[in-house]
Amino acid sequence: MLDNYKTEVALTYHNATKHSYESVRANPHFLDFGNQPLPFKIYPSLEPMRLPGEMRQTGVAALSAIAESASVENNAVPDLKAVAQLLYLSAGITRQRKYSGGEIYFRAAACTGALYQVELYLVCGELVDLPAGVYHFAPAEFGLRKLRDGDYRGVLVEAAGSEPAIAHAPLVIVCTCTYWRNAWKYQARTYRHFGWDNGTMLANLMAVATALGLPAKVVCGFVDATVNGLLDVDSQREVAFSLVAVGRSSEIPRQSPGNVAALGLETVPVSRSEVDYPLMREMHAASSLHSKEEVAAWRGRTPLINLPPPAGPIVPLVTLSNDEMPRDPIEQVILRRGSSRRFARTPIGLPQLSTMLDRATRGVPADFLEPMGTQLNHLYVMVHAVDGIEPGAYVFHRDGGLLECLKQGDFRDQSGYLGLEQRLAADSAVDIFFLADLRPILQRFGNRGYRAVQLEAGMLGGKLYLGAYAQHLGATGLTFYDDDVTRFFSPHAEGKSAIFLVAVGNSAKHQP
Repeated sequence: MLDNYKTEVALTYHNATKHSYESVRANPHFLDFGNQPLPFKIYPSLEPMRLPGEMRQTGVAALSAIAESASVENNAVPDLKAVAQLLYLSAGITRQRKYSGGEIYFRAAACTGALYQVELYLVCGELVDLPAGVYHFAPAEFGLRKLRDGDYRGVLVEAAGSEPAIAHAPLVIVCTCTYWRNAWKYQARTYRHFGWDNGTMLANLMAVATALGLPAKVVCGFVDATVNGLLDVDSQREVAFSLVAVGRSSEIPRQSPGNVAALGLETVPVSRSEVDYPLMREMHAASSLHSKEEVAAWRGRTPLINLPPPAGPIVPLVTLSNDEMPRDPIEQVILRRGSSRRFARTPIGLPQLSTMLDRATRGVPADFLEPMGTQLNHLYVMVHAVDGIEPGAYVFHRDGGLLECLKQGDFRDQSGYLGLEQRLAADSAVDIFFLADLRPILQRFGNRGYRAVQLEAGMLGGKLYLGAYAQHLGATGLTFYDDDVTRFFSPHAEGKSAIFLVAVGNSAKHQP
């Protein structure tokens, strides 16, 4: 049994999976399209129960939904239609595109490489039109396959160390990640993508829950083996990564039924053969928790990682006024969202950038971000074309509502290089880099803090996506040359690690 606080495992993984100019060129990896993984998990012996397809019109503006949370004071229990809406707008198929090799089924949330390694499971008590049970969400059929009959929420309450949000949740959504489905393309760096892709999905899910009036909280502290056992996943291939408590009920489920029997259900192989990347499984094992007592001690007391006071020129945020604020509802914005493939080199407005930054960083209800509003990642912003602000490199001071200029200049070429030499990073209006000081995070949360910092970056990045599309802009998540990013933003970023990158601008769909 590995110790979560032997943090050299997380640091070893992080350093071993860094991209550099040299490492990318020295990697002989190629994509074997004949062995490409299936984008869906399939239980051939279980028939899906179709979900209702009619979507409720919430009328809640996307820019409000990403910035707020439903009150936990009142009871709120989702019915089957609400469950369907949550699932469709977070992991459902929203469009498909044919190409020479077949079809790509695009989902509601962004995912690296459109490989969709995140699976969703439901653990619920008796809901309106949905019996208590453990279910797997099947996006291809837009349905649920029942894995277990009965109320198993008590298993999760115990696994999560009696976390109140889980204890009072009529519905818990469990997010798992499948190693090979993403590693087929991204190899051992895939474990970082678990956090990114789970996070962007959770940004959608949490915003839709808010629009439906359902309180929701992300929970990362749980006994891994217990949750994996409840879902009956093969933990060498698929692992639980996060829980989401949805809704609130004054009733607490009965005590855990004890040992949960294995199901042994057949699933269709992901692909013909799989390549193993042991570094990922070592990272996951080293960040696992093994008892409810360990979980309870792990939770909360987030380290406060403050930026030094501004020393350079500052630009106060100028957010859109209430009259100017787009009112497009969250469900409409999610359905038109897609990752931009090209940007026009045209400017966006400072109020647009300000509104995105303000609304996306007001806090995420999560058991590793307490009190609400605490943040592990800091946002460094490369400005290329924003009316009202000089091009240059900036750091975002959320508490002061301002951008501090670290250096002025046209850094499009440098941005393109830092973003793994991708044109998107050079052509965007702004590039938002997420950097974190891993030392205090790992000291407080152990190796599991590495999961948390990647997941938070994905959630914040997902909110930026929605904030951009709510204003009819485009956005895309990108990878990067790790140490070169830190060096570029240093000395201010010295000692920090690059975690994620989101490029934002005006989409240019028809330009060559």
